[in-house]
Amino acid sequence: MTSPTTWAARTPDKPAVVMAGLGHTDEWAAGHTVTYADLDARSAQLAHHLRSRGLEVGDHVAIVAENHPEMLVAIWGFERAGLYYTAINSHLTAPEIAYIIDDCDARVVVCSSWMRTATEAAIAECPKVEQLLVFGSTYGAALAAHPTTPLDEEWVGGSMLYSSGTTGKPKGVLRPLPGIRQHDTHPFESMLSGLYGYADDTVYLSPAPLYHAAPLGFNMTVLRLGGTIVLMERFDAAAFLRLVEAHAITHTHTVPTNFVRILKLDDTERLRHDLSSMRSCVHAAAPCPVDIKRQMIEWFQPLGIRIDEYYGGTELNGLTFIRDDEWLTHPGSVGKSFLGRVRILDDDRREVATGTIGTVYFAEGGQFAYHKDPEKTAAADDGTGATTLGDVGYLDDEGYLYLTDRKAFMIIAGGVNIYPQEAEDALITHPAVTDVAVFGIPDADLGERVHAVVQPAAGAEPGPALEAELLAYVNGRLAAYKCPKAIDFLAELPRLDTGKLYKKPLRDAYWAS
Repeated sequence: MTSPTTWAARTPDKPAVVMAGLGHTDEWAAGHTVTYADLDARSAQLAHHLRSRGLEVGDHVAIVAENHPEMLVAIWGFERAGLYYTAINSHLTAPEIAYIIDDCDARVVVCSSWMRTATEAAIAECPKVEQLLVFGSTYGAALAAHPTTPLDEEWVGGSMLYSSGTTGKPKGVLRPLPGIRQHDTHPFESMLSGLYGYADDTVYLSPAPLYHAAPLGFNMTVLRLGGTIVLMERFDAAAFLRLVEAHAITHTHTVPTNFVRILKLDDTERLRHDLSSMRSCVHAAAPCPVDIKRQMIEWFQPLGIRIDEYYGGTELNGLTFIRDDEWLTHPGSVGKSFLGRVRILDDDRREVATGTIGTVYFAEGGQFAYHKDPEKTAAADDGTGATTLGDVGYLDDEGYLYLTDRKAFMIIAGGVNIYPQEAEDALITHPAVTDVAVFGIPDADLGERVHAVVQPAAGAEPGPALEAELLAYVNGRLAAYKCPKAIDFLAELPRLDTGKLYKKPLRDAYWAS
């Protein structure tokens, strides 16, 4: 039953947020710190400011910023005012930002100075926006006019984040507000402390953008519990390991892509850091290739570091969870139900037999709606209240879930269903491959054929020789019908900061031609 106000009273000078110093600007330096006293005082001032402008519990605001030292302060201000807040991807263009700000009904928008130009252009197209507050400018002036004491009543707000739009227009995920006050125990506190051991002595390394659901949720919960966050402005594999040693990191949350990048470091760089402080490394966002996760467990387990995994989405309609020791006896699984009950349904929404691939649904889980989109909300429901994120997989006879791919990227070649993830997982283990995308392209005979696009590793020469080597490599590991028939090369694949592959534009280019 704590909040930043509690920790500001107990340990006012304790660091709440410490910047890693990997930024693209000189606005702050490594070690720039926000204390719990800072966090409590400024978030209270922002809550007072928002209330003074007439915003009440359940109203909407938005924030457009890179991983900035003030970002979590502002979001705590939104939380304390009981508002829905939308954190917007700082890589989007002004029209893309405008679409989200307008769609989420934000009345006040906060942005960093780095994002000011794009945000100003965006809100010019958003008539519902009443005020823009800019870090280092109008934001500070607005806060200075208000007290640092709490509001009379502080109902907890919540995020309304937008899907990445990897298969279409971004969707706002609207969940009910928790209906609790700031000093009540938040459900996320119980989950992170119970599953992963988060507490007031946690030093959490945050390598992902705060505008995504899981990173934001983990960071906010660390602050509720009184821990310290080391905030990376961007992911860098060597810096990640260096920061674990330098700050005695105890916990982190990451994605399989980052495991790949860490493992592909030179062994001298990868093994030279003392990681003994770390207790828990949680990963999610995408299925992890079996060989990659096995290598990480073999490295981390002897050091006393647990590698746990969960599967879920921004919708929080359900969650599965698996510990590393369980995973070793169920390799490739994303675990058993933790929130909701997993159901695997066919295209007619009928339950399938154990071991049969179908669409993954959660029954009796969390409730959500897609903001202003009742059709998409209804399409995610099986008619009985069970809902899906659009992923495909199967259950084994012990109830462990295995994901095979996104339904949108399933390839149908000559009537046979092919799941690209298998070929991606095989190719990524080749030393000449840094990243890979597999998808279906048009075929006059079969309808679709399997195709791959590879980002070569440093020093690997793209061309026919490498293509032949990689095709032979994957054909030695999978049935022929699952393997790419050809490989193209790109200098870099479009991957979101969460680690999720943005496959749609790659695939669309082939279908358009």
